[in-house]
Amino acid sequence: MLRSFFNGFVKLHILHHASTEPVYGAAMMEELKRHGYDISPGTLYPTLHSLEGEGYLESNQVNIGGKIRRYYTITPTGKEALFAARPKIRELFAEILGEEEPYPKGGCCR
Repeated sequence: MLRSFFNGFVKLHILHHASTEPVYGAAMMEELKRHGYDISPGTLYPTLHSLEGEGYLESNQVNIGGKIRRYYTITPTGKEALFAARPKIRELFAEILGEEEPYPKGGCCR
């Protein structure tokens, strides 16, 4: 179950970073590690390919010193998804961290 949750967080991290600059796998693994995610290439690259296949990212190959590196950038669809996710993320984390009343007056589950 935790793996599934963290996979969603990883995807959001990727979309966020790809919205600010092109990203590539090795650098993204380091960035994710900085946030406490120990993600293997066998997990990251399929995630990048999946996000690309779903239309959230696009990629291009660049020759860097004789080595081909694939850079990913966010697409308009990816930007829309990230934009739509932000208020939901903000609300969820506020509830989880106890920073605001979790439910509106007369709301759920009390």
